[in-house]
Amino acid sequence: MTTMNISLPDEMKAFVEAQMATEGYASASEYLRALIREAQKRRAKQELEAKFREALESGPATPMTREDWDSIEQEALDRWTREQARQ
Repeated sequence: MTTMNISLPDEMKAFVEAQMATEGYASASEYLRALIREAQKRRAKQELEAKFREALESGPATPMTREDWDSIEQEALDRWTREQARQ
């Protein structure tokens, strides 16, 4: 774990301390980690929603063919083989 020092104005420091007390965080670090995790979840949700929009706007769905599945399987096997070679 890496240490990071941050500077806060007194008003923000008081807010963090109040949140720690009311929300039950053991430390300011724990509180900030929770905020960062929430921000990461929001970002991931936004990215997923963007991918859904892109998929919906890409046109009508087409059925998967046997060739599509074979191609996907071959790509996965190739990737697995490359990763095994690195180890």
